[in-house]
Amino acid sequence: MKCPRCVQVIHRGAGLCPHCGFGIAEMDARHGSDNVSLRRLADLAGLMRNRERGKVQAALDGFCRRFPQLFFAVYTGSAQGGGNLRQFGFWLLNRAAFEDVPVDRPNEAGILLVIDPEAKSAALTWGYQLDAFLTEEDTFVCLSRAHAYFLEGHFADGTVRLVEQLGKILRKRAAQARRDPERFERKVAPPPRTGEIARRIREGHRQSPVKTTEVVP
Repeated sequence: MKCPRCVQVIHRGAGLCPHCGFGIAEMDARHGSDNVSLRRLADLAGLMRNRERGKVQAALDGFCRRFPQLFFAVYTGSAQGGGNLRQFGFWLLNRAAFEDVPVDRPNEAGILLVIDPEAKSAALTWGYQLDAFLTEEDTFVCLSRAHAYFLEGHFADGTVRLVEQLGKILRKRAAQARRDPERFERKVAPPPRTGEIARRIREGHRQSPVKTTEVVP
């Protein structure tokens, strides 16, 4: 995986980046260490109308049907507390408990798009289970697909186009993995399963009535 601060390759089980010292504890100090209850579409910045949210939700649902082991989430809002958007996305994907994601899909299998309208930027973060299937170049292509829409304030349309582009890339990677599975085998052991806490929180939501690449315009 790559460090969300210096973008150097690090062992996915490392607690700190050996190049710059970045770690989740630093982001916890800025944003909090408690898990954050969210839905897959969390438009906190109010960038989309109700009908537009429905269009994005349909795209997220379609992604889950095509890739039943994964999920895609969208968060809009300011990355308050310091740090760049890539770092915030890394923290949020680690700390989010997505209420509408099945418990058998951990955050390690999630993809998170964060849009910060104040900073006029967007970042794409994914869990370690996708390390073998996605590259920085892939996610830059996806963000570039949405860039023109975001510039015009068409955040829903841009998000749908991004999800579609990512789906095309993952289908291509899946076909390549079937032909050459060894190429896609993970070479190192997975990190501690921090998603277990989020999973328990999600299960609690079901029992009670009441879960990185950046482009700057």
